[in-house]
Amino acid sequence: MSVRRPAVFLDRDGVLVATEVRNGKPIAALTLDGFTILPEAPAAVGALKAAGFVTVVVTNQPELARGNVDSVTMDAMHGRLAAAMPIDAVYVCPHDSGEGCDCRKPAPGMLLRAADDLDLDLAASYMVGDRWRDVGAGLAAGCTTVLIECGYTEPERVEPDLTARDVAEAATLILDREKAVRRPGGRA
Repeated sequence: MSVRRPAVFLDRDGVLVATEVRNGKPIAALTLDGFTILPEAPAAVGALKAAGFVTVVVTNQPELARGNVDSVTMDAMHGRLAAAMPIDAVYVCPHDSGEGCDCRKPAPGMLLRAADDLDLDLAASYMVGDRWRDVGAGLAAGCTTVLIECGYTEPERVEPDLTARDVAEAATLILDREKAVRRPGGRA
């Protein structure tokens, strides 16, 4: 049996990729032209990877179910993301709310699947997201959670462990916390 590894799960939109905010709600890019990686994301993910974390994107993409974006475009978006920063895996929930899947955040299905696939230690892992759904999924999976405060008008339904203004600050908080905890396993 191999040693389980810690991960940082990252939501995509609003964390790694810019979103348009309409009426206080984030709107994901539907085209490759509108898909803009946030400037601080590559260095932040690189720092987490260098510290020994497995980096995993977990993203709800209901626009697939709604027919507003196709899988070819979605794959191209994720290819662009992986080319820009060291991402180990991308997990996508293609379902709309109400479909009853176990993968749409706040359900922890994507995190649990990644833990099985990649031999991850969820208790030593973090979930970074910009919405309560991300925090809820992280809590349900047993991860430490970091909410990126984006000023959305939707109410937060669950309380995160940590808050940050962007993914760069989230990475710093995680790395500082790891130094303070000095987890066994020799992560630098």
